[in-house]
Amino acid sequence: MSNRRILRLSGADTRDFLQGLITNDVTKVDQGLIYAAMLTPQGKYLADFFVAADGDDLLVDVDESLAAGLAKRLTMYRLRAKVTIEETDLAVRRGTGPTPEGALADPRHPDLGWRAYGTESGEDGSNWDAIRVAHCIPETGIELGPESYILEAGFERLNGVDFRKGCYVGQEVTARMKHKTTLRKGLSTVAIEGSAPIGTEIRRADKAVGTLFTQSGEHAIAYLRFDRAGDDMCAQDARVHWQVKT
Repeated sequence: MSNRRILRLSGADTRDFLQGLITNDVTKVDQGLIYAAMLTPQGKYLADFFVAADGDDLLVDVDESLAAGLAKRLTMYRLRAKVTIEETDLAVRRGTGPTPEGALADPRHPDLGWRAYGTESGEDGSNWDAIRVAHCIPETGIELGPESYILEAGFERLNGVDFRKGCYVGQEVTARMKHKTTLRKGLSTVAIEGSAPIGTEIRRADKAVGTLFTQSGEHAIAYLRFDRAGDDMCAQDARVHWQVKT
């Protein structure tokens, strides 16, 4: 897990400050790890991360490619709030076996096991791509990117958004997508015969249908336009099959 960075937020206003910015309810952090995202005012994805309590401080576990940008964004919103934002030397371990003392359950899905924060990084050899594909769990920088909307990425199913917590940046667009529209696009697990690189366009009857992402065995995660998707799609030479949900 050397590709993760841990930010520490400390100060008297820390929890109220973060509560007004991220998609999940910070008050849940005393019961365990929470998964959340930070959005643009237009409701688009900026970063996804985990938040853990460390005494009165909060630890933010984020992909290293997004850490500097997230810290800069948090600093921009800080204004006069009594909050200090700094990078730590903490590391992340994760696994799906017996939970070590002090480790926290991954809130996205039980099959993702646990995460622990300390001086050592590492993993237990679990097949993370297979787990993610089986449960359609997006990954930072692969299925999750700047054009993503979190509901299309499955954040409600993954316990990454709370619709009762009150306002946060991008909340209006997210709430409107939840309550006033039916999602026409989104991530889904598909069956695949053959293989194609991540980012390959999926086509059906000479029309663009979506994009292929992580593949594991005979299944993959795909971003689909649901009104065009079906059971006879292709991604280059690979055949892609999706069971229409009724």
